[in-house]
Amino acid sequence: MSLTVRILVALILGLVGGIALAEWGEGWDAPLLALAEPVGKAWLNGLQMPLIPLIFALLVTGIAQAATTARTNGMAGRAIVLFAILLVASSTVAALVGPMLLHLWPVPSGAVGMLAGAEGTAEVPGVRPSTDWLLGFIPANPIKAAAEGEVVAVVLFALIFGFALTRIAEARRAQLTGLFDALTDALLVVVNWVLWLAPIGVFALALVAGARSGLATAGALLHYIGFIVLICLVVTLLVYPLVTLLGRIAPGRFARAAFPAQAIAFSTQSSIASLPAMIQASDGPLAIRPTTRSIVLPLAISLFRITSPPANLGVALYVAAMNGVAIGPAQMVMGVAVAAIVSLAAVGLPSQVSFFTTTGPICLAMGVPVEALPLLLAVETVPDIFRTVGNVTADMAVTRIIDQNGLTAPDAPSLS
Repeated sequence: MSLTVRILVALILGLVGGIALAEWGEGWDAPLLALAEPVGKAWLNGLQMPLIPLIFALLVTGIAQAATTARTNGMAGRAIVLFAILLVASSTVAALVGPMLLHLWPVPSGAVGMLAGAEGTAEVPGVRPSTDWLLGFIPANPIKAAAEGEVVAVVLFALIFGFALTRIAEARRAQLTGLFDALTDALLVVVNWVLWLAPIGVFALALVAGARSGLATAGALLHYIGFIVLICLVVTLLVYPLVTLLGRIAPGRFARAAFPAQAIAFSTQSSIASLPAMIQASDGPLAIRPTTRSIVLPLAISLFRITSPPANLGVALYVAAMNGVAIGPAQMVMGVAVAAIVSLAAVGLPSQVSFFTTTGPICLAMGVPVEALPLLLAVETVPDIFRTVGNVTADMAVTRIIDQNGLTAPDAPSLS
């Protein structure tokens, strides 16, 4: 049985058990919940433990490798710049659409605070003066910032350090990137150990949530699925006018060309599995130069996941709504920036690991509790389908855009 299935089963059993305790467990509920709550929190602490160093190591190696690639290959460099712009843009879409969706389609009544096991709403962080907010980006002591969970400062330092690596001698750069690669591998082993215990932790957290909020928990999880799926669909649909305008292709023609790869992505939840269909579409109806296709398309699959920042920011916005945390403009800006940056850090990680690696830092940067994330992971399978479809669609679109706007090698043969 896969880990995803085991986590889902644990979630269902925990919710059912919690609801049963609330309805018929008088006399049993208090001691069982007193046992389950620390078990769930201990597991969650274990999951958070490697998060900050893992994010730092992933960002340092990812930025160093991407910068090196951009310097050694002009087309790849221009593609990476476009990826970065679109990742920030897609994250901004979620910042605009997410609050509007939650206003029009609010979190189910009675669900506020329950996923995190809170008795009420969380304390709303105060708005810091603009000077303090700016200084929060620049850590005087990066190690202290990491210890205190100041994710934005850690991310900024990792970016600076990663770019600095590209300016030193190649031999020394290789030594440092090798060190951080080894650190990443070791931390992933720790994460996998913690995830192996996920069914126990999720069961304990779900038992507490089910006992405190009953069926409202299940309703909130279904509402969450719909919310994230809608954000992914909005971002995916915006790709069509973008490729029509910048890629100079009729929307119907692009839709027909993209459909086979989208169908494979929907059924497999894998961008890699969709690559043959994307290549076929590029060589056929999309009329993309072989030079562009051979460089940009694999790079896009590896680095460019357009739905990751908006969906992950959507997770943070939803958890904030669940806990009654009001998100101000400064918090939203930090969420947008962190969502775009950490989406690059999670490239190539297993889905369970990448979910925490990308959503956790966003929540921490925005002052949002992270206790609900394990329960949301259990139902992430459905949103992940629409994430993959959106990513595959954008991969083909961005390849066409680069091909049609003079961003390829001048001697590339034209097929159009």
